[in-house]
Formats: sequence, structure tokens, C-alpha cells
Amino acid sequence: MPKVGMQPVRRRQLIDATIETIHQHGFADTTIARISKAAGMSSGIISHYFGGKNSLLQETMRSLMKDLRDDYMARLATAKTPMDRLEAIINTNFNEEQFTPQVTVAWLSFWAQVPFSDQLRRLNNIYFQRLASNLRHELRQLTTEECADEISSAIAAMVDGIWVRTGLSRGQADIAGARKMVLGTLRLYLANSPSPKK
Repeated sequence: MPKVGMQPVRRRQLIDATIETIHQHGFADTTIARISKAAGMSSGIISHYFGGKNSLLQETMRSLMKDLRDDYMARLATAKTPMDRLEAIINTNFNEEQFTPQVTVAWLSFWAQVPFSDQLRRLNNIYFQRLASNLRHELRQLTTEECADEISSAIAAMVDGIWVRTGLSRGQADIAGARKMVLGTLRLYLANSPSPKK
């Protein structure tokens, strides 16, 4: 009989093992046997907690999104101005826990599957919409609505582009460099944008 309170621990271990297995073997060769071996558990435990490989993969993406959301909310608690909140958004998207070789490869693998999976597409749309909405909300306090829409699209594309390049390079993620590049671009946009209309 499983110990009380072990389910969240086991689920987290399996999600971490999934990320590591994708990093080591690629999405196509991430099997239940490999995930369970990486987690140090029996293959049956995946079915017990997740119902199968596809559900585990979806839960892994959902967990990564939740971790990003939690990090953003923590940063938001100390942000006082629109620019502080924009920095919080960008710093969250290049945080120490997720902007790693293992997680960037996992995100890249999930993105490659989005056109073929309704569930992953739905999760990805939530991520895209949340990022765009958060950026636009703060930018509209610093410039016109039209410029805010344009800047938010550019910054979101830049964030995603850096993640893709990092995932493809298989190198060490440059957190400070990524933040500096995106924040610098954001400030250039704002310096050349009109003030918000009253």
C-alpha cells in the first residue's frame, strides 16, 4: 500500500524523469520503460499515476507551464511599475529552473508535436495567449494600444526564438544574455514609441 502523501512526490519524480529522458533520447524514443528506469520505478507506476505515456507527456507540459506561472506570480508580488512587471515577465521566461538544456529540449520537443496533438495544441495556445496578454496589459500603460500590440508580438516571438535556438544548440543556456537581449530590445521599442493616449 503506497504511503500517504507519496502521490505528488512520485508524480513529480516521473515528470522530472520524462524531461531527462526527452533530453537524452528525444521525444520519439521516450518510452515508458526509459522514463520508469530514469525515475527508478516500475513501468506500471506510470499507468497508475497518469494512465499512460500520452497523459504523462501532457502532464509534463502542464507542469512546466504551472511552474512558469508560479514563478511569475512570485515576481509580480514585488513589481511596482509597468516596467517592473514587464521585467518580471521576461525574467520568468528565462528563469533558472526552466531555462536549462534539459527543459529547453523538452519544450522544443513538445512544440514539434503541437500540430499533431489536440491536447498539446490547447496547452500551447494557453501559453501563447497568456504571454501575449501579460505583455500587452503592461505595455498599454506605457504606449498606445497599437504599439503595445506590435511590441508584445515582437517580444513574444523573440522569447520563443531564443528558446528554440537554445534547444537546438544543445549548449548551456545563457540566462543573463537572454534577459539582456530581450529587455534591451523592449527598451528600444519603448524609447521610439508614443506615450499612451489619455
